[in-house]
Amino acid sequence: MCRWIAYRGDTIALEHYVTSPSHSLIAQSIRALESTASTNGDGFGLGWYGEHPEPGLYREVRPAWSDENLRYLCRHIHSHLFFAHVRASTGTPVTRPNCHPFASGRWMFMHNGVIGDWSRVRRRVEALIPDELYGSRVGTTDSEAVFLALMGAGLDRDPVAATASIMTTLTDIVGEKNEVLRFTAALTDGRNLYAFRYSANEKANTLYYSASGHDVVIVSEPLDTDRERWKAVPPGHMVVARHGYPVEVAPFLSERQVAAE
Repeated sequence: MCRWIAYRGDTIALEHYVTSPSHSLIAQSIRALESTASTNGDGFGLGWYGEHPEPGLYREVRPAWSDENLRYLCRHIHSHLFFAHVRASTGTPVTRPNCHPFASGRWMFMHNGVIGDWSRVRRRVEALIPDELYGSRVGTTDSEAVFLALMGAGLDRDPVAATASIMTTLTDIVGEKNEVLRFTAALTDGRNLYAFRYSANEKANTLYYSASGHDVVIVSEPLDTDRERWKAVPPGHMVVARHGYPVEVAPFLSERQVAAE
């Protein structure tokens, strides 16, 4: 599965978390330690916020370790909130529109997981995307479809409630065929950051965070060997980092909907 990093806090260079650590995202693209796919070479992407309300994006189909531009970009781009993602495809093509993160207006989203047997559930999941948003569907991944469904469910009003509503619907869809749903994802509007660790009929993908004051970095797996620094997010929980408030870890969906570990 994919690996990702989400950061919100003081403005820093992206390299601080994306390329510099001993087990950086580039290192994880070559050899992830806590993933079902040890190599994540099906493209990568960066998303960051600066002077504009909408995020900047850089997405590439080459593996992160082979893109000579990535280290330069991460050294020179500074941001108070950014995403980075390396992809291991679950079956959809390796194209730029299929690389994370995805953006719509001021919102940005990335995902590690799978939504059932995509060839069987795709039509029903895409039906959750409102007509006015379907024109934004430029890729073929389950992740992008879920993002647009979340947008339609009311991210602007209540991101947590919108995400819970769509996850409940997806749980019902995949549950009809006893298929797997894994949703370890990050979502932001440029000010507030939300991350979720959820699954149905399967163990949830790993998620960790490290917080200091109002600063937080959320990762698929730790970026170094200092295990005391990284706290595991329990299954069925979310990390909420709202602007001006301390970082909070809270239940997301009931244990009845979460696969036992």
